Amino acid sequence: MALIVVIDDDAGTRLLVSQVLKKEGHKVMSAEDGAKGLDLIREHKPDLVVSDVQMPLMDGFEVLDQVRSDAALAATAVILLTSLQDRSYMRLGMTTGADDYLTKPFAPQELREAVSAQLNKRDRADAMRTQVVDKAVQLALDEQRHKIGALYETRMVQALSEQWPDSSAAQGNERFASATVLYADMRDYGLWTQALSSTELSEIIQQLYSSVGDTVYLFGAHYMQFVGDGMLCVFVDAADTNSVNHGLRAARAALGLVSATRRIDAHVQKNLAGRGLPNFSLGVALHSGPVAFASLDGLISRTGQTTPVGDTVAAALKLFQGEPRLSWTVAASVQAVRLVTGAVRTGQRALVQVPGRSQPMDVLEILGLA
Repeated sequence: MALIVVIDDDAGTRLLVSQVLKKEGHKVMSAEDGAKGLDLIREHKPDLVVSDVQMPLMDGFEVLDQVRSDAALAATAVILLTSLQDRSYMRLGMTTGADDYLTKPFAPQELREAVSAQLNKRDRADAMRTQVVDKAVQLALDEQRHKIGALYETRMVQALSEQWPDSSAAQGNERFASATVLYADMRDYGLWTQALSSTELSEIIQQLYSSVGDTVYLFGAHYMQFVGDGMLCVFVDAADTNSVNHGLRAARAALGLVSATRRIDAHVQKNLAGRGLPNFSLGVALHSGPVAFASLDGLISRTGQTTPVGDTVAAALKLFQGEPRLSWTVAASVQAVRLVTGAVRTGQRALVQVPGRSQPMDVLEILGLA
């Protein structure tokens, strides 16, 4: 509830007002004169001040004037208490900046209603300010989204006029101190191979390659290679994508893959219904850390091609093979999540024992963009 400062030189009135407000659940601080009350106001910055007008040392009008003159306190609601029946004093209180006044003697219900009205007015004002700030933030985000979208559209136009990237896109001597590896593979692949003919399965895989290939390259993958029913991608920081770090581009790509697989699943449910097929889905793993590219020049027909190597790559490839088995669609290591803190919504968290690693990986479920 609210913090309220009560100022009155009459101990009985001070006790009455304090007790009524405390019963309403408010925190109350009190002072017996205006000077001490002003000290409490400046130190604790209350939500509301209830002050008597006639007091020694500093009266209620002087307290009100000091509050309104202080930029840090000016918005504080002030209710004046007066035993003066002269309307000129009431008008003086309102014209000098009081929010409301009560004439002594007053009933507890009158006090409750006056205090409630001022606090409700404050809450409405806060809500309006929040709406204004939220709208400004949303406009800024929309503007940023348009700029980033234009950048990615430019990349896609360039990509469509060139060959699909493969392992030759990376240089054999490249080493990155920080990169994000994305590995996505088709869930329940064995069930699909049993239920579909090779032609039907080939059509599904082609749709997968087309959809996810477009999605990943759209977000600026430095390296991309299809391996059976899976896809390995590496995202690094580059000059043409310096507005978004590689971790966030990889996370956006992962969420884009989720949307792409939903479209494929809708196609399957429509055209292959009644075949006992599971829902079409991917398991997408994200892990960030150092990545190097090894040359494949020593292998037949691999001249000029490279492959990413290192613990970061191995961990991403095996994340969904660990224990406990994850049912999540997108799983990211804490190293990857640190790069996107505040930009994505996370769900469950787990320690996964990945094959070949002595220590379990701390991973989180990525649910969507924040």
